[in-house]
Amino acid sequence: MATPPTATTAENARLRRGCGDELLYASLVRGAAGLASLPPEERLSPLCDMLWDALAPRGCSWIGFYTIDPATPLDRHARLGAMLLVARRDKPACSPIGLHGVCGQGFLEESARLVEDVALLGAGYIACDPRDRSELVLPIYRNGMCWGVLDADSHEVACFGAADLAGLSGVLRAAGLLHHEPPLRADRLQEPDGSV
Repeated sequence: MATPPTATTAENARLRRGCGDELLYASLVRGAAGLASLPPEERLSPLCDMLWDALAPRGCSWIGFYTIDPATPLDRHARLGAMLLVARRDKPACSPIGLHGVCGQGFLEESARLVEDVALLGAGYIACDPRDRSELVLPIYRNGMCWGVLDADSHEVACFGAADLAGLSGVLRAAGLLHHEPPLRADRLQEPDGSV
């Protein structure tokens, strides 16, 4: 799989760090709450559609849910297992995927992953679309156990930021798929002044 180019100084100077805002996510939270009474498996596709419709015009290039493959043995310590794509918009993606990439790390660590430039990840990055430049991953839960992840990609460097992390966490909580704030593991670019 191709490694995307690193961000240029000009790109770093105009880092976006935000796809959605409070108003957008408040609306999505209300919609997600209406899905909470469905079985967990039946929440993913309509939630994916709702998120895509709201975030695609704002720079999201793909969004989907991966869940752990029940047919594959899972060994969290050895990072062995596989995840299956169970809902997605708007194009196909890799499936199954191993647990060594960003989605697998988010699942195994039960952490949010905010990657401002996927080139920062090096060889461990799973590139389903070589145009993708940034990614946001959040764990999802079923019956109190981490079951998979929400994965959002963008062709823009630093498309996702703190508002997206908080907003998507709120959406997943309203849909009954997230019960606590996951720790954040971020791969961030530096501003020209050295700050992140």
